[in-house]
Amino acid sequence: MALRPWQEFRRSWQPGHAPALLVIPLGLIVAVCMADLLTPPHIHLGPLLVAAPAITVAFAGARVTALMGALAVTAQMLIGVLRESLSSANIQAQIAALIIVSAVCVGICVLRDRHERQLHRVRSVAEAAQSVLLQPLPGRAGPLRIAGLYIPAEEEADLGGDLYAAARTAHHSTRLLIGDVRGNGLAAISNTALLLGAFRAAAHRQATLPRLAVHLDAAFRWDTSQWRSPTERDTDEDFATAILLDIPDHEPVVHLINCGHPPPLLLRGTHVTPLTPEASHLPIGLGGSFGITAYDVQTFPFEAGDLLLLYTDGVIEARDTDGRFYPLTERAPAWTKDDPDELLHALHDDLLTHVHGHLDDDAAAIAIRRLAL
Repeated sequence: MALRPWQEFRRSWQPGHAPALLVIPLGLIVAVCMADLLTPPHIHLGPLLVAAPAITVAFAGARVTALMGALAVTAQMLIGVLRESLSSANIQAQIAALIIVSAVCVGICVLRDRHERQLHRVRSVAEAAQSVLLQPLPGRAGPLRIAGLYIPAEEEADLGGDLYAAARTAHHSTRLLIGDVRGNGLAAISNTALLLGAFRAAAHRQATLPRLAVHLDAAFRWDTSQWRSPTERDTDEDFATAILLDIPDHEPVVHLINCGHPPPLLLRGTHVTPLTPEASHLPIGLGGSFGITAYDVQTFPFEAGDLLLLYTDGVIEARDTDGRFYPLTERAPAWTKDDPDELLHALHDDLLTHVHGHLDDDAAAIAIRRLAL
């Protein structure tokens, strides 16, 4: 469908700028015209009109810039007519210079707008791909209310080295994964995607939690080593710390396997209890290298009203300007009565305040509240 002229005009504006900014170049054209006509004939202020299209290019598109250039040329011709010097070489040179500069400004706008459209398309594709990889957690799963928080270290990325995912099983339980791939930002996305894909492919099946851990470790090691030659020594290990959880609907417990990851926090009343397992296994990707084929499941109470907080080391290792780590276990008691979404919102704001708005590592967290059946 063709756009109307006023719609074309609106499309020429760059996002984030108000049409009121037109007052600046328009006011400049009027001021230069009046000043030139009021000054002695030997003083020529017309060349200052070139500033009008040059200023417009900073906040408007090609059409508006061309319009402002045309107004500047018209103003210069008006000065020549009123001074009765339109046919003079000086006025004609100024008009020619204005036309050339306006054309250059319009060309700059066209190239800039084309580059911004390409950049917007690239960003849209990247955002879509990242949203597919890191899918939002379900707000409700059985008797659980769940919320997720992700803060990438790189501003242009929505996904980095941290990850989380959830799946329902046929046994009326919810399985969750939270992990931290070695590295951060864009460099870690490949391994993040691998681990998320392996979890989603197997988590809903009938396999036990230990068998799921074995599957993730084997899939991770196979993919990261399949192109390595037999004689090539592995000096740059790829791995991921992770926690696997299985939360049954009809039992007030949580089963978990910890693979080198920071322990979850159980928030009950005003008390915060780290769920530290008796056995912490090697990170995903390293287990098979040391002959580990079995994982121990730890079971902890998780009753109605309890809130479980899982997080990556990007949260607890975030430092302020004095080098102090973020004190999560000290701050968490203030949020025990909050809903999962409210808790993570408070954590997000408090964490960014602690680091003055900049994280050096990706950070992720999951809050889970068990409700009464």
